[in-house]
Amino acid sequence: MESKKFLLQEQDIPTAWYNIVADMKNKPLPPLDPKTKKPITAEDLYPLFAKGLVDQELNETDAWIEIPEEVRDMYKIWRPTPLVRAYGLEKALDTPAHIYFKNESVSPVGSHKLNSAIPQAYFCKQEGVTNVTTETGAGQWGTSMALAAKHFGMELAVYMVKVSYHQKPYRRSMMQTFGAEVIASPSMSTRAGRDIITKYPNYQGSLGTAISEAVELARQTPNCKYVLGSTMNHVMLHQTVIGLEAEKQMEMAGEYPDVVIACFGGGSNFSGIAFPFLRHKLTEGKDIRIIAAEPASCPKLTRGQFQYDFGDEAGYTPLFPMYTLGHNFLPANIHAGGLRYHGAGSIVSQLKKDGLMDAVDIQQLETFNAATLFARSEGIIPAPESSHAIAAAIREAEQAKLEGKQRTILFNLSGHGLIDMAAYDRYLAGDLTNYEVTDEDVAKNLAEIERII
Repeated sequence: MESKKFLLQEQDIPTAWYNIVADMKNKPLPPLDPKTKKPITAEDLYPLFAKGLVDQELNETDAWIEIPEEVRDMYKIWRPTPLVRAYGLEKALDTPAHIYFKNESVSPVGSHKLNSAIPQAYFCKQEGVTNVTTETGAGQWGTSMALAAKHFGMELAVYMVKVSYHQKPYRRSMMQTFGAEVIASPSMSTRAGRDIITKYPNYQGSLGTAISEAVELARQTPNCKYVLGSTMNHVMLHQTVIGLEAEKQMEMAGEYPDVVIACFGGGSNFSGIAFPFLRHKLTEGKDIRIIAAEPASCPKLTRGQFQYDFGDEAGYTPLFPMYTLGHNFLPANIHAGGLRYHGAGSIVSQLKKDGLMDAVDIQQLETFNAATLFARSEGIIPAPESSHAIAAAIREAEQAKLEGKQRTILFNLSGHGLIDMAAYDRYLAGDLTNYEVTDEDVAKNLAEIERII
């Protein structure tokens, strides 16, 4: 193992988040009210989300939004995070490429999700909220929100996708240790959950279903707000601390990335590393490639359609413009639970539509092959989600070797896999398989969705 870290100081933590929408020539289309098909307003969102977050969500003019001092003070617990030159991985691949990764696994919960959980909890507390609800796929977001809610003295209920609830029991334990209530979704505690259990008695859940349950509970609980870990604009905003730090660290390394890569579920860690670098492409015409790496079993960016769709299974949310497989999509039970979401965030979807970024889909076995190579060469066991970014980075490094060209690659290590060892056990035993969605399944699913654009 050989690597080199580029470390910033506490004063280098960003003082403002970067709002990429302000610099986009084509702004994302507005979310729509499902009944009237008219754009939703701030007043439509205030009952469900904290006012401060709604204002960030709808802000299309301010490129920089100040980070509250209390939030920045909490960031100091683990930020700035290291940027690492992966010499060990480079050597293992025998590539001329220079590979760097931003290590977000050093946060108290082991992933990037805390970057948004803290400000979301902060803005809820500012409004006097006492209860919050959310969903979680693999558990990183739920764990982050459990810690943040407890810090600000609020009660949290987490609907955890059922397959992950059983695959990742220690994530559930972490949430409970921090004081959250964790419910396997779909559950019998909500109408949305009961409906889907009735229709699919053995269904192991999806993020769309878990969102429906969390939204329903938030609406029925006094002094309660809903928070979420991906897709929406304010979540993407908070995560830009990752890329803003990485910009400074790449300067320290004396390089600028030719390609920036992150795994992709709804877009939170992807936007975090990519948007600050995309800023230079949008405002200066900088030549840089941005790649989202998603699972072949849930390929919304590579094989979905751009259209309006619900963010949840039951249709409780507004209609969002997105690349989607359909809100009724039933994802395979892959171990990268955080990437099993049917749609992409509105900002990312517009960027993809405008050709400002690329996407690749990667099979489950390729991700675990990449994960074990990374672990053996860099000494960090990555989360199954993050391993999609590693696999994509390896593809780029191997292409550089074939072409005999030096290429600078930056990817986001969004979290560690120390609580995902059951998945590694299955991989090492040869029990994991690939899942791929057929074109027929995608077409059939999308045919059931109302076309608005």
